[in-house]
Amino acid sequence: MDRTLDVFTFELASKTPTPGGGGAAALCAALAAALGSMTANFTLGKKKYAEYDDEMRAIISECAILRSRTLLLIKADAEAFEPLSRAYAIPKDDPGREAELEKRLLDAAAVPMEIARLSHRIMELADILERHGSELMVSDAGCAAAIASAAIDSAALNVLVNTRLMKNREKAAEINAEVCKLLENKPQTYSRVLQRLS
Repeated sequence: MDRTLDVFTFELASKTPTPGGGGAAALCAALAAALGSMTANFTLGKKKYAEYDDEMRAIISECAILRSRTLLLIKADAEAFEPLSRAYAIPKDDPGREAELEKRLLDAAAVPMEIARLSHRIMELADILERHGSELMVSDAGCAAAIASAAIDSAALNVLVNTRLMKNREKAAEINAEVCKLLENKPQTYSRVLQRLS
């Protein structure tokens, strides 16, 4: 949270396991939430969009929460990876290895799953902003949706890379079904904005 963007991206580029794809996805989600808030802020108080003032206030408030939560998930994703890495180092003949590995895989999948959920909500808000927000901010609403969509895609990959190794296939299938539903049901905000601007 306290790193500069230069330091964060340097660490992301380096030969270290964290931050990784999950942390990058969480950062994208936070950026998308910030863009959503900006779009709502530029709509709020404008006479032309007065009927949406209450809706814009609610979006600004929710986007602030989503931005904070997704930023916290950057660290959470890194923290979930460390125990998983240690679990892989447990000798294969250790009787407790499989149970520990299963637990850590579940934990490691949980953080990107939450990133995907929150990113989907950010996309839903961007969809509202594309329809009810200021016409001058339509590209920003579209950018929020596009970046949140990338965050969902990236987070989903980080979910699936963990669930494929889980021994409990029923639980893995349950998690996979949820993440696939989020992937399949993304609002088509970006496409609509592209059509409007083309």
